[in-house]
Amino acid sequence: MNDQNIVVRLATADDIHYAETITDEMALSAQARGTGIAKRSPEYVQKKIEEGKAVIAVTKEGTWVGFCYIEEWDDKKFVANSGLIVSPPFRQSGVAKEIKTKIFELSRKKYPNSKIFGLTTGLAVMKINSGLGYKPVTYSELTNDDEFWKGCRSCVNYDILMAKNRKNCICTAMLYNPAIDGATTELPMVTKVVTSTGHIRKKRRREFKGNFKLFERWIRLKKSILLRDKKVTGGKSGNVLFRMFFW
Repeated sequence: MNDQNIVVRLATADDIHYAETITDEMALSAQARGTGIAKRSPEYVQKKIEEGKAVIAVTKEGTWVGFCYIEEWDDKKFVANSGLIVSPPFRQSGVAKEIKTKIFELSRKKYPNSKIFGLTTGLAVMKINSGLGYKPVTYSELTNDDEFWKGCRSCVNYDILMAKNRKNCICTAMLYNPAIDGATTELPMVTKVVTSTGHIRKKRRREFKGNFKLFERWIRLKKSILLRDKKVTGGKSGNVLFRMFFW
């Protein structure tokens, strides 16, 4: 981020007056994208600020720029960096990346053993997550907490999620697992695959991090298949698609 006039920091009680502006922009952004997000009230955002679980970006003059907060699920086994929003005049400035980085660092500090996950349709957010160490995963690797999934009810694609028994949807699931992604060793790029005839062949794993063309192809392919396949239940096509594309 090049704008030296913008400060990204932990939100404090002095920032509570921004809560309504933040939730209004969240709603407008979801409407513009044609997808829904879990609706949050100003009171909910205020609570996150008071609990020290939010990051805010403001100008030195006091203009609100952006926001993100932490949610806990499954008795803190999972946490999500939710509600990322940037005020329209400040988009494309790099501030979203800095907010995501700060909230990720805060999550790692407060919940060092928790898996950090997110669902997104945004290519820009997927790129940022990838840079932080998140990897694309199937929905089965996310929280089973019903309260989390209830937040998807306001999305226009909720019928797809339910038709797939919460195993897949238009959003891409990404996960940071500190037990794996926090380690220094990398997963092998080449794996052995046993064919139906019993032969062993080598298969090169497709690297996701930093491969932005792969991001774009993945998003287009997933949307194409799921929107065409709305009436299919069970989520099998989505999981097969995931394995086919990344492995």
